[in-house]
Amino acid sequence: MSGPTETDKVWKRDEIESPCIKLCVIHPEERICTGCYRSIEEITGWARKTPEERRAIMQELPSRAPRLKKRRGGRAARLDR
Repeated sequence: MSGPTETDKVWKRDEIESPCIKLCVIHPEERICTGCYRSIEEITGWARKTPEERRAIMQELPSRAPRLKKRRGGRAARLDR
């Protein structure tokens, strides 16, 4: 079993935790990440934000989740017919 990689070390720096879950996909309409709900500007500027700014953003993130619409169609939609 190997130890943490350099990438893992970067993700676990000694600063306020990041909401990133390493599922980085920007929603084409809402322009927020489908993994952490941050905007591109928030993601790219995260390291420069103060702990207070980060906390404020993190408190707001759960309210953004409903903005991402679920997919229509797919297997589940066919089974509902």
